[in-house]
Amino acid sequence: MKILIKKILRLIQLPFILPDYFQFTRNNDERFSLRIWDAYPCLKDKTLTTGFDRHYVYFTAWAARQVAKISPEKHIDISSSLYFSGIVSAFVPVDFYDYRPADLQLTNLKSQGADLLALPFAEKSISSLSCMHVVEHIGLGRYGDPLDPKGDIKAAKELTRVLATGGKLLFVVPVGEEARIEYNAHRIYSYESVLALFSNLQLLEFTLIPEKAGAPVENADPALLKTERYACGCFIFTKI
Repeated sequence: MKILIKKILRLIQLPFILPDYFQFTRNNDERFSLRIWDAYPCLKDKTLTTGFDRHYVYFTAWAARQVAKISPEKHIDISSSLYFSGIVSAFVPVDFYDYRPADLQLTNLKSQGADLLALPFAEKSISSLSCMHVVEHIGLGRYGDPLDPKGDIKAAKELTRVLATGGKLLFVVPVGEEARIEYNAHRIYSYESVLALFSNLQLLEFTLIPEKAGAPVENADPALLKTERYACGCFIFTKI
């Protein structure tokens, strides 16, 4: 069914590329077969600059740099971007855990299943830990998890429980001036509501990725959130 839908969508978009297609065929050097039924119209890529997802490009880059600074013997990631775990595993062994395990096969990387509300680790056992763009979803049912308005609180307690004394937790969620839920996609946190999740940990650093423009702001003033609705907050916590 999905294949049929894709073929129909391609046919609908086909007229938009026909002028270029016919011009190209006149000069084709025949190294490749060029058949109209193989057409794959791409209509949104003629842009002056390359667009990107500001949250996911910047927070994964930020987190990879933090792990490089920490330089742990092993890093544990809970359900964050697979791109992050895959890249970081090039220089640090990574164990990746997700509610829906990923069949990801790379050297230095183990991918396993785990429930963030009942992590399979002993108390104070992990010195390098990350959970990024994850907790805002817990309890909203988006990924087949049970509905629970306090799911994010329970998740934060589990992360706090397993973090070792002196260990580092890299934590990322959407942030803005107002704490709100865009059901059933995600929660958006205020700066204060993130700190409330981890009241038993010490905040070491807060980096803000603005929603619309600009580079990540390291050691950001929380007052910057007064002009944000869906920015990205990158926090480093430790247990003392």
